[in-house]
Amino acid sequence: MEESLLSAIHWLLAVLALPSVGLSAIFTVSLVSATLLPLGSEPAVFGYIKLAPDMFWPAVLVATLGNTIGGAISYAMGLAAERAVQRWKEKHPHPHESHPDAGPDGRMRGRWNQRAHAWLHRMGPPALLLSWLPIVGDPLCAVAGWLRLSFWPCVAYMAIGKFLRYVAMTAGLLWFFPGQL
Repeated sequence: MEESLLSAIHWLLAVLALPSVGLSAIFTVSLVSATLLPLGSEPAVFGYIKLAPDMFWPAVLVATLGNTIGGAISYAMGLAAERAVQRWKEKHPHPHESHPDAGPDGRMRGRWNQRAHAWLHRMGPPALLLSWLPIVGDPLCAVAGWLRLSFWPCVAYMAIGKFLRYVAMTAGLLWFFPGQL
């Protein structure tokens, strides 16, 4: 039993090994890390580029593509959640008084919620230039979907922010760790 588990682990590590899988692993890791799952793609991109320095731009572009598609998935999840909540409210009207912090549409409007809502509506899709930020970037994409911001401009701004992040992070790591592996 233990031997089969050990061989399964070795098989999984061999499948995920960057030299044998290459850019498809970069794409997958970047896509998954852009969803609400806690995963960082920068170490994978950096490791791949350390192994294949001539692949800097292809790796950065593939990582940007995967991360942007992951952001678009988060956007779609936010949009779907907002639609589901609206359908639920239509089917289950509440006869009692609304919450004192609720706005005319029945949505909660606490101080922080009001500021965030106003800021995102004022900024619009350019706010998604910040989608690369740790902790807040992935939820920002989902909130953009929830607020029904224009999809394609949101994707464009996500891509720009994520591309600049990969270039800066990878070049910075290569500068700090110039030696060979």
